[in-house]
Amino acid sequence: MVRKYFGTDGIRGRANGVITPELALKAGQAAGLVFRRGDHRHRVVIGKDTRLSGYMIETALVAGFTSVGMDVLLLGPMPTPAVAMLTRSMRADIGVMISASHNPYDDNGIKLFGPDGYKLSDAVENKIETLMDADMTKRLAKSAELGRAKRIDGVHDRYIELAKRTMPRNLSLDGLRVVIDCANGAAYRVAPDALWELGADVVAIGVEPDGFNINQDCGSTAPEALCRKVREMRADIGIALDGDADRVVIADERGHLVDGDQLLAVIAESWAEDHLLTKPGIVGTVMSNLALERHLQSLDLSFIRTPVGPLCARIYARAWLQRRRRAVRPHHPVELHDDRRRLCRRIAIARGDQEEEQAGFRSLSPVRAAAASHA
Repeated sequence: MVRKYFGTDGIRGRANGVITPELALKAGQAAGLVFRRGDHRHRVVIGKDTRLSGYMIETALVAGFTSVGMDVLLLGPMPTPAVAMLTRSMRADIGVMISASHNPYDDNGIKLFGPDGYKLSDAVENKIETLMDADMTKRLAKSAELGRAKRIDGVHDRYIELAKRTMPRNLSLDGLRVVIDCANGAAYRVAPDALWELGADVVAIGVEPDGFNINQDCGSTAPEALCRKVREMRADIGIALDGDADRVVIADERGHLVDGDQLLAVIAESWAEDHLLTKPGIVGTVMSNLALERHLQSLDLSFIRTPVGPLCARIYARAWLQRRRRAVRPHHPVELHDDRRRLCRRIAIARGDQEEEQAGFRSLSPVRAAAASHA
């Protein structure tokens, strides 16, 4: 089925060309109607990156959601993963990220998340598309049932704490010099602050957004600035994000880029050693290098390829975990949980494996790996 609005990652196009206020208004109304379930007061959280057009689209979305009776909580500039996490944490019925990711400033987009914090399925997106082309006038809220909108404070600190809780409790990056390039985008505040709170000596670049310079000669699409700064500051590691901070490029201490497939291989191998892989393998896309697959096979780790798109990888990964869950203990299934520490712990308890239970509370990231080698 050819879809009119949604692509592989939400609705995206030229701001005020494809992504117009009219389209954003309809998207807000349609998504609001699809996710109005029950008699409770419904709410939506909306985040955005730093593009100038974000103001226009945000205002139109607010009008759309409030017109169908949903309250709107405005987060301001926040990374896409933050919007997904806060959607669930704040018990919102739907989350929205206004961003065109790594595209130039004159593009923009609308990404939607369900109440579980995950991207929407094709079936749900099709329902929204159908409503967007329909007459929704008779389904609008009555005057006394219109939604309210407000900007909320403290969400940056809240997300930083949520992100830090995914790391080992006693992790310290003390003595580690980290260059972080935020692409003048959504993470320009939270990423440097999070690394600093973990103890790193932070050198931040790409943190002066002006509405036009997002992804411009900086960030993950132009990592040359990151590599130069790593060499200049003699840093231990460099991290470059894109405009909405849902992709990353890593540079080593010499200012050399680490290929994404190499990064996958290092993480997979380390997680396998720490018993963090609930099944011996990882999920990637059809774009991944054959060398990665062969390297993983040499380590007895399988590699599952999916079509490009975050939803595809999620579906394959969750199905994989579900099969593993049933295999662990058919009569006492382990609850699927996104926090891999709890998942590993519950699998360990079901197996009676104390070593794996302890491993479940460990987490490996490129920064932790660099910190360990630095120590």
